[in-house]
Amino acid sequence: MMSLAHGSGSSPSDTWKWCLRLGSMAVLAMAWQLLAQTAHSLLVPSFTGTVAALFRLLRTSQLWEALLISNLAMVLGFALAATVGVATGFVAGRWRVADEFIEPYLNILLVTPMSAAIPIIIMALGLGLSSRVLIVFSFSFVTITVNTRAGLRMIEPEWIEMTRAFGGTERQLWLKVLSRGARPAILMGLRLGMIRAVAGMITMELLLMAVGVGRLILDFQSNFEAGSMYAVVLVVIAEAVLLARMCERLEMRATPWAGGAVIE
Repeated sequence: MMSLAHGSGSSPSDTWKWCLRLGSMAVLAMAWQLLAQTAHSLLVPSFTGTVAALFRLLRTSQLWEALLISNLAMVLGFALAATVGVATGFVAGRWRVADEFIEPYLNILLVTPMSAAIPIIIMALGLGLSSRVLIVFSFSFVTITVNTRAGLRMIEPEWIEMTRAFGGTERQLWLKVLSRGARPAILMGLRLGMIRAVAGMITMELLLMAVGVGRLILDFQSNFEAGSMYAVVLVVIAEAVLLARMCERLEMRATPWAGGAVIE
């Protein structure tokens, strides 16, 4: 009898994975330290100097206030993108007429660099919170929508026909078949959308709107405080990895039958 196990406990393979990850991080840290010592440049801080700067920043309110400003726009923008993106993906995936109407706009948004849309959004809405939320939304929306639509399209037509044959209503079809069958793709889209939201937040703040974390990075760069600048970048990377990992764990718990299938 075959069974699926999704890591309810630690296994030797998991231990080896963690050892390899820690080993690769140690090698990267040593290479970074060696590069900084041989470069003798103000622009390349040492690994130990960056870690020291990170601990200094963690003890001050400067970093936490910047993270609060940036993450407020990121959370609101991602929540809006998740709500609208999943709903749009459901509509496009369920009804062919709606899909034919929506698809050209999705294709345009897919091929358009989102950084090019930032000046247009700022000119329309100004430099306030609403424009930052909309920019984050524009980075995440398409990814979530496309994955949701793809999830619905992957559902076997026989499942829908069987539900109809047994007298299932439209509501039951949505609850028992469509939403359940598309759940792995939806959660994958949300995870990718979260990563895109973090990227949109940083891109916006570095290019045109120096607030929050972006302003902190630019301030440290202009003052040649390379260690502090690298420390802030490490915090942003750690946040993105942590959020992606949380979404991945949610996928595994919510879709244990998916077996790790992904849609990108």
